[in-house]
Amino acid sequence: MGESMNILVTGASGLIGRALVSALESRGDTVRRLVRKTPNAGKLEYAWQPDQERLDSSALLGVDAVIHLAGQSVASGRWNSAIKRAIRDSRVSGTRALVAAMRSRELRPKVFVSASAIGYYGNRGDEWVDEASPLGEGFLCEVCAEWEAASAEAESLGVRVVRTRFGHVLSTHGGALGKLLPLFRLGLGGPLSDGRTWWSWISLPDVIRAIPFLLERADLSGAFNLTAPAPVTNREFTSALGKVLRRPALLAVPRFALRLVFGEMADEVLLSGCRVRPTRLASAGFHFEDQDLAACLRRLIEQNI
Repeated sequence: MGESMNILVTGASGLIGRALVSALESRGDTVRRLVRKTPNAGKLEYAWQPDQERLDSSALLGVDAVIHLAGQSVASGRWNSAIKRAIRDSRVSGTRALVAAMRSRELRPKVFVSASAIGYYGNRGDEWVDEASPLGEGFLCEVCAEWEAASAEAESLGVRVVRTRFGHVLSTHGGALGKLLPLFRLGLGGPLSDGRTWWSWISLPDVIRAIPFLLERADLSGAFNLTAPAPVTNREFTSALGKVLRRPALLAVPRFALRLVFGEMADEVLLSGCRVRPTRLASAGFHFEDQDLAACLRRLIEQNI
């Protein structure tokens, strides 16, 4: 680990943000947070309104790095035009606000780590994809493309930009695993539709190790898939989770039911997947501690991570 850093984080109250801030502070970094509520100066909080592209630019004073994780959940319910606009604006407008704030300062952060998602690739069936693969088709692909383009604007300011394309982040405290656990513990779990959709996953602990790894490597920029090396199908995932919990995982949810309840979101999120390789992260020398899904699930559940 290098010298301690002053780091500005958005999305610090989210699943990844909470764990990351704790890890950064534990290693000696000073963390500032951008918040939408009334800021608490004693907690190094600064105000911003990402959908309006506004923030307190003093938050960037003396900052070495910015980690941008904020964005409205894409799986919070049935999409309509307002929700889709909020999904887009929370990502694209917020990123533009951060870059504009960097532009307004003479001394700028050295590195900007901006979240993205493997939704960039769209639904690719059994095809293997990595960072060199082209953009897919669909609403989430378009959002990811705009999101990444907005972060890339910081490159013209001399800032190193890293785009982290997250897969399914596994934790008992949220995300897909957090939502599935109560059902599986009751014996009500099972695959979605035919279970053939690919789930490219990564454990929360590996995410919390990967982001500082990318922060510290001045030679690394561009897109990085944050997914474990061995993706699984949805059926394989649900089977592994059932075995770890010693519960049946046989109650498949029909495709038509998912579409009836969730509409467009079902096709773009629940029934869409891609088989992702973390080619660039692995080539850079990052070692994944969690590569076997069953062992990972067992550890996360036993240790309540």
